[in-house]
Amino acid sequence: MLAITPGEPAGIGPDLAVMLAQRERDSDWVALTDAETLRDRARRLDLPLKLTAKPTRRAGCLCLEPVPLAEPVELGALNPANAPAVIAALDRAVDGCLKGRFQALVTGPVQKSVINEVGIPFSGHTEFLRDRCGAADVLMLLATGGLRVALATTHLPLSEVPKAVTDALLESKLRLLLGGLKTHFGFSRPRILVTGLNPHAGEAGHLGREEIDVIDPVCARFRAQGEAVTGPLPADTAFTPNRLAVADAVLAMYHDQGLPVLKHAGFGEAVNITLGLPFIRTSVDHGTALDLAGTGKADCRSLEAALALAEGLSRR
Repeated sequence: MLAITPGEPAGIGPDLAVMLAQRERDSDWVALTDAETLRDRARRLDLPLKLTAKPTRRAGCLCLEPVPLAEPVELGALNPANAPAVIAALDRAVDGCLKGRFQALVTGPVQKSVINEVGIPFSGHTEFLRDRCGAADVLMLLATGGLRVALATTHLPLSEVPKAVTDALLESKLRLLLGGLKTHFGFSRPRILVTGLNPHAGEAGHLGREEIDVIDPVCARFRAQGEAVTGPLPADTAFTPNRLAVADAVLAMYHDQGLPVLKHAGFGEAVNITLGLPFIRTSVDHGTALDLAGTGKADCRSLEAALALAEGLSRR
């Protein structure tokens, strides 16, 4: 059984849930969201939708655990009054996963700004789920096709990244990445490329010393333990075809170093996976697309891929 949180109600999350519910499926889905929002979105999309209290795999039906909104949704218009319900849905989904009712959590896109506006500290699903579960650390891994990119740091201002890239951080992220690739994806000896932080991986210290002082020593320790870890590599050549042909994943130092490459390779079809949680969590690779809500133009391939991967990892 997979828990689905569609995310920001004024965005395309409800559209995607309604669109994918039109198909028969091989696993049980439970949407944790507002019932009237789903019904209204189905009417706007001119799609049949029957909400049930019990799991169903039938096309046109969707099992719902209602999480009511404070106010009706206006398409494309963020409403701070409804932000607490977005967090409440996540809370209930996490509780269900921790208690074993759900085998995985699949999340739709949220709008961080409107959640923060009501005084709820929220920098992203990854950090929220880490804190909510009391996990020692987590790792954001995105995948599309054969390309997998993990992030050493996630939602940080660029000015804060260098001081965040520490020995302890890289040690933890590499262990999570290696463990996740072995446990969830079946690699017996994963091959990891690690990028440098600075242009040209620091140019032998002339463009920064993070590679010499931090990144290289950590990579060397893992190699000494028998792990296939290569780096630090200049980020502009780490993603070339020859490099990627002999790698199972890339560990990038910051958000916009790794994700532009991955999203160029498979935007709209990529999946975000959180490693280090006590349950499986996957997500879409895109935002709320407020301007597309209710138009029928939303692309559901990323959520479809996230659901398929969550099901596959659960069965593994």
